[in-house]
Amino acid sequence: MFLALPADRLPERILRCVVGLAMFGLGISMFITSELGLAPWDVFHQGFGRKTGLATGIVIEITGAVIVLLWIPLKEKMGLGTLLNAIEIGLVVFLIDDHLPHSNLLVVRFAYLAVGLLSIGIGTGLYIGAGLGSGPRDGLMLGLSKRGISVRVARTGIELAVLAVGLALGGAIGIGTVAFTFGIGPLVHVFMPRLRLKGDVTVLATAH
Repeated sequence: MFLALPADRLPERILRCVVGLAMFGLGISMFITSELGLAPWDVFHQGFGRKTGLATGIVIEITGAVIVLLWIPLKEKMGLGTLLNAIEIGLVVFLIDDHLPHSNLLVVRFAYLAVGLLSIGIGTGLYIGAGLGSGPRDGLMLGLSKRGISVRVARTGIELAVLAVGLALGGAIGIGTVAFTFGIGPLVHVFMPRLRLKGDVTVLATAH
């Protein structure tokens, strides 16, 4: 159920994981600041929160716990990266979100979307490539990819399914939602194998 910590280059792995998760949180903050639409998972969190009256942070925690249970049939294992994911991303969003400058200029808001999407793609590649285990949501993507589904197809399919549920629950969408849904899969497909530690023997899903 739990991944053993790799014996080699552990400090570098932890640093890569922490930096990657920070970039992920920064990307989410940029999407929020752009006010052009949230990522599918955040549409779901927002919609579920509106239906239940729960705070978004609590919804994210509950969702993560439920998703980890779905790892069991996929035979995914939790690691240090899984725990860091659950803690760090939300903390980074909390610290950064209100401090990013807002703008009514569309060019600035679209720039937030583009840089935010790139930041999430690189961040995902860094923290998964660290070999310390994936976060709850990315674990689904990796579990499916080990069964012959490419990373881009698995990630995009998950995002579309979550988006549909989020919409049904009343979550808000926009052009940013479309950009994330169709852009994150190809970006992770590109960055994940390139940001893996050189010579690493830790078993990861291959971005094929």
